[in-house]
Amino acid sequence: MTKNTWILTGVLAALIAAAYFVMQRPGESSAPESSGAMLVDYDSAAVDRIEIRSPNGPAVIERQGGVWMVTTPVRYRADDGTVASALSSGKRMALKGLVSSNPGKRSVFQVDSTGTMVRVFEHGAEKTVFWIGKPSPSYTETYVRREGSNDVYIASGLFSSNFSRRTSEWRDKTVFRTDQDAIAGVTLRFGDTSVVLARQDSVWKIGDDVAKTDIVKGFIGALANLQADDFIDTAVQDMPPLTLQIELGGVQLRLYKMKEGDRFYVQSSATPQLFEIAGWRATQLVKRKQDFLGAAA
Repeated sequence: MTKNTWILTGVLAALIAAAYFVMQRPGESSAPESSGAMLVDYDSAAVDRIEIRSPNGPAVIERQGGVWMVTTPVRYRADDGTVASALSSGKRMALKGLVSSNPGKRSVFQVDSTGTMVRVFEHGAEKTVFWIGKPSPSYTETYVRREGSNDVYIASGLFSSNFSRRTSEWRDKTVFRTDQDAIAGVTLRFGDTSVVLARQDSVWKIGDDVAKTDIVKGFIGALANLQADDFIDTAVQDMPPLTLQIELGGVQLRLYKMKEGDRFYVQSSATPQLFEIAGWRATQLVKRKQDFLGAAA
């Protein structure tokens, strides 16, 4: 071998030895094999309280009288699907391997105060506490840790978004919901103008005029499951003029076009809560007589 070849061989051997030494340092390891274990275990049916501390703020969700409620930082009914999704994902954190046992490295994996801490309670007693950190470089795995342990694992899947949510994302965004088939008539009021849409023998009419089936179908579908995009929890000092009032089944829905942006306030007579919806949702509801009957009507 030439002198340069010997030098390169020596450098390569030194690098291999250094890499081996780093990987074998106490408190750190690389374990790509799957351990087959889950980070935590709990009975979803028995869970009655979840406490979360995340970059998006604190949240406490409790089951009260069989209903999931957000109790911190506001009190409001929780979205059942969102809570169920979180509980399900928490039980599916399959560990692929140990990444580090060095407490000084927690911040690297964001399994400390920079990450998300979850406390799960069963029948009022704390069952388990765990941390959800940042995703792996491949964005197919997540760093996780049990509270009270220095061991940081890598788990299959992405879990942070299921728990690190803004308060509004935990809340039930339903403004109004009913069975479409239960709607037999709707009154729309635009100032002094009223449009009465009524179903007669499976045909929707405005007076004696037959309404367009596709337009009515879209309107009724949007009305029967009206979801908010956000919540307005502070008093609006300068409420804009009323755009539309919808009346059906003893419930009134009032829509107000916001002064800025393509958004609307929505108020239901069934609750004091003020909601906000995007313009595209409002467009599905703000229908005049000519919209239901056709441009020539």
